[in-house]
Amino acid sequence: MLYLLIIKLIMINPKLSGLKAFSYLSSRTILALITSIIVSMLLYPKAIRLLRSLKAGQPIRELGLEEQMQKKGTPTMGGVVIIFATLFSSFLWMDITNRHFTTLLIVTIGYGFIGFLDDYLKISKKNTDGLSSKKKMLGLLFFGTIAVTWHLWSSLQITNPSAYVLNPTSVNIPFFKNLVINLGIFYAPFAILVIVGSSNAVNLTDGLDGLAIGPVITCALTLTILSYVTGNIVISKYLLYHSIPGSGEISVFLSALIGASIGFLWYNTFPAQIFMGDSGALALGGILGTVAIITGHEILLVLMGGIFVAEALSVIIQVASFKTRGKRVFRMAPVHHHYQKKGWPEQKITVRIWIISFILALLSILTLKLR
Repeated sequence: MLYLLIIKLIMINPKLSGLKAFSYLSSRTILALITSIIVSMLLYPKAIRLLRSLKAGQPIRELGLEEQMQKKGTPTMGGVVIIFATLFSSFLWMDITNRHFTTLLIVTIGYGFIGFLDDYLKISKKNTDGLSSKKKMLGLLFFGTIAVTWHLWSSLQITNPSAYVLNPTSVNIPFFKNLVINLGIFYAPFAILVIVGSSNAVNLTDGLDGLAIGPVITCALTLTILSYVTGNIVISKYLLYHSIPGSGEISVFLSALIGASIGFLWYNTFPAQIFMGDSGALALGGILGTVAIITGHEILLVLMGGIFVAEALSVIIQVASFKTRGKRVFRMAPVHHHYQKKGWPEQKITVRIWIISFILALLSILTLKLR
């Protein structure tokens, strides 16, 4: 809203042209980051005290891990603050009339709501049984379908697109210069699968202090850079890269998300004072998947979010192996618990996963040139 106000003030009074510096995309991206860091850092101490007074502690499933049981009672639902700080900063510095903002808003609020319900039920029941898997999946599919429908409909409203603009039903294959696959009518279910899959993958990864939020930050940072490139026709044309009209504004939203995540990490690092819960994990994963489909990086998300993919695959492999062979591949799934069972300290697992995620982010950015 501040962005729109600044534009209006300049139009009314040209003498205020000095304010134009605050309207540039690069400036707003930095300001959104700073704003969300400040907001989240100010809110978390109050949120932690409130949640403790309400006895809104995280129920812990008995997994035979002593470290995990010691976390019982730690305040959860910290993801609500991440969502609030992200949206507050975005409303201030983003062009909220941008069609992509609506898509992101649907997923952020929708998935955050489902996660909130799940966390609330767990806390109220004082056990790990929240929403049933069926109800949770139906909710994710519902909001995912609305978001994809809006995204495709709004994309079709663009007239006279540039030759570099990616067809809204096409999938760009990374590392190949001109390899684009048009999925046609199959794109919608594919896009919904990306959003729902990404949401669940981040949720599965959120099992140790600071574990999930690190890769979320590296993925969001990567997508911030890629969104800026696809949204700038001059840069995308120079790089012979595909272009997505209006996607540059997404970099403001993502920088707000990064700032809110940094604020959360301050209190979630070992030993965690608060957990994000499903309120945060489902929403954050959904946002990453949504940005990927908007910017045409659905396949690249597998690389940059390799940590989330590995965590999800470890669960699938473990369940499939046990049902078909009666044997487990890992000592425990998701895979971060496997390393806990092997005796690795929690901090070592977390930091090493952060390092791997950073490397995957660099490789993803390299696809801008390595084609």
